[in-house]
This record gives sequence, structure tokens and C-alpha cells, in this order.
Amino acid sequence: MADKPGQSAGSQTLRRGIRLLEILAATGRSLSIDELAESLGVHRSVAYRLLRTLEDHGLVAREPAGRIVLGAGLAALASGVSLDLQQAALPELRTIANALGMTCLLVVRLDDDEAVTLTSAAPEQTVAVTYRPGHRHPLTRGGPGKAILMELPEHTWPAELRDELVSSRARGFAVSSDEVVPSLRSVAVPLVVPGQPSGSIAAIHVSFPRPEAEIAEHLRTAAGRVARALGG
Repeated sequence: MADKPGQSAGSQTLRRGIRLLEILAATGRSLSIDELAESLGVHRSVAYRLLRTLEDHGLVAREPAGRIVLGAGLAALASGVSLDLQQAALPELRTIANALGMTCLLVVRLDDDEAVTLTSAAPEQTVAVTYRPGHRHPLTRGGPGKAILMELPEHTWPAELRDELVSSRARGFAVSSDEVVPSLRSVAVPLVVPGQPSGSIAAIHVSFPRPEAEIAEHLRTAAGRVARALGG
């Protein structure tokens, strides 16, 4: 990501630090300093200084082999994002996760073209997919992002997804397969709560243990309860 002309040194450093965190979040695995420097387009020494600062604040951590991962300090920051929404959604996610035997997610629109997972719940009695909060992906990929798009005005829809979104809106839910994480499928429904970012509730698994429409009905029930709990 190229730095814009006229940026101050301070803003450039901040942008690079934020971008470094975004790279780690998007990759979903540990990275070496050299890999981070290459992805960021900076010298290794610059990446090292950024990492030292982020490490001091608990935002990144080092594995025993020296590779870099996101740090626990990010969880404390993320816990305050749409806190009311997370608190209302988590019990519902746990309920449907156990009912369906599938991992369930609360996803919100991050900006014009990305979605981020705020919180997730896995079934208690079943081996389940792990999907960590903070995972980001384009709105145009994956059931959760497409469920968010369903509630946006049609003129904002990408042309290549128009037919799919029309069908998804008609049936009331979005589906995907292998779009965000290889081998994972998803069913998702929109979550609309006044005063909160556009969102969706989704169930993910390597295969669907029940018909898609049945999964979606559970998700719609949960979404309705969350919205009512927050005055929607």
C-alpha cells in the first residue's frame, strides 16, 4: 500500500501500523518479520520498529519461533465495538449453534466493501469449525457479506452479483461455498438493528447437516430476538 504524498511522518507510521495489523488479520496465520515487511512494502528494520511498538501494547505477540501473531490486547479493544449488539447476540448465537451443531457468527459491515466478524459461538457437544472474531472479508464474498448486501439498495449492488442477490432476497437468506475459507459453506440472514451497523447472522460448516431453509429459519428467529432486545 503506497503512502500518499504529503503525509506527515506521524500519520505514515500510524497508517503502516494499522496496515500491519490488517495484514495479520487477513492472513489468518503467523507471519515472519520478512513476510510482513514484504507485504507492507517497507524495509525489514521499519517493520521491526512497528512490531516492537505494537508488541509493547499487546496488539501483536511472538511465537516461540519468532513468528508474529495478533495479540490478546486486540480482544480488549474489540470487546467495546458495538458492545450492546455483541451482548444481545451472543446468547442467541450459542443457542442456535447448539441446536444446529454448527458454528454461528455475528458479522457487521466494516466499511463500504468489507465485513468483519464481531463474535462467534461453537456448539458445545460437537467438533466444530473455529472462526475467530476480527476475521475480515469482502462483502461480495461469503454468505454473511452477501446477506448484508441484501438489505442495501439494489443500485449499490455489484453488477456481477445482482442475479444472485435478487434470488437471495426472494428466499430470505444467502449461501456460499468455498468463498472465504476453503471447504467452508455458510447460510446467513440479514440483521437490521436501528443505531447499529448493517449486519448478518450466519452458520458455517464443512457440510450442512440440515436443509439450508431450515438453518435459515433458526438464524431468522435469532436475528429477530436480537433486534427486539435492542429495540428494533
